[in-house]
Amino acid sequence: MVEHPRRLELGFLPTPLQEASRLTRVLGGPRILLKRDDQTGLATGGNKARKLGYLLADALGEKATAVVTMGDLQSNHCRMTAAACRMLGLEPYLLLNGTRPAIPEGNLLLDAIFGAKLHFVAIDDATAVDRELAALADRARADGHCPYVIPMGGSNALGALGYVDALRELLRQSAHQVDHVLVASGSGGTQAGLIAGAIGQSRPPLIHGVSVSRTRAKLEPRVSQLVAETAARMGAVPPPADRVLVHDEYVGPGYAIMTEACRDAIRLVARTEGILLDPVYTGKAMAGLIDLTRAGRFDRDETIVFWHTGGVPALQVYREWFVDG
Repeated sequence: MVEHPRRLELGFLPTPLQEASRLTRVLGGPRILLKRDDQTGLATGGNKARKLGYLLADALGEKATAVVTMGDLQSNHCRMTAAACRMLGLEPYLLLNGTRPAIPEGNLLLDAIFGAKLHFVAIDDATAVDRELAALADRARADGHCPYVIPMGGSNALGALGYVDALRELLRQSAHQVDHVLVASGSGGTQAGLIAGAIGQSRPPLIHGVSVSRTRAKLEPRVSQLVAETAARMGAVPPPADRVLVHDEYVGPGYAIMTEACRDAIRLVARTEGILLDPVYTGKAMAGLIDLTRAGRFDRDETIVFWHTGGVPALQVYREWFVDG
């Protein structure tokens, strides 16, 4: 029997599952439900609370005194990691991909408020990521710490277990058969955990990842590998390869670059449901849901769950896209 790793409770779980009846009407069906992981509560909320519950439990088990991780300038993962570290008495070291701005805004402002040690560097390939993370871990050691390194987005098999739990939480909550789940997919761990969580379910939903950065050709193998590694941790057999679905049509010019479809999706959800999405992840994922629905990819009598992974602090950085009302 596989022993389940320890998990810290870093957020308010279960998060709500909310009917989006007005959005459903505007789009002409199918039924749309919103899984509100923006309401996890940790540092304004977001999906990373679930991953960090496992990762930071492991860090404490390893007697770490500092955590080293990375993301882009508006990284939700970095913001939530910094907050969770402060809750647990750990020192957060954040490697941020980009140039230090003159005025910190959005998530970066919150990183500064949490007092994280911020290190800015331009990174353009995976080899550089590993090298820079190792260098920052060495810096933490030089400061007298025992560092624990978390990959970008908390996306490894241990972190993905948070979304194995989440999928099962969703199925317990829903009064309807869930046919499809749509989620923003960046580093791939959230999508992989949801797919792994569906293993063994009698009528598992299809998990659609809407890419926010990578092409389908690059993201699908990454998610598939994470699914396999997560299934191994569960002592389960990975699902068939066709259970990994990635939509890359909504990325636009690149990661964290706003598109008109993303802006329109944010406005539509705000004006039908009174709920805010973010410009980097959930806005693009909702643009995907809207387009796929209007293209007839889902039957009218099906139920779709849109997984709201948080990220609203980043809206401030994109204010020029919304000031015209």
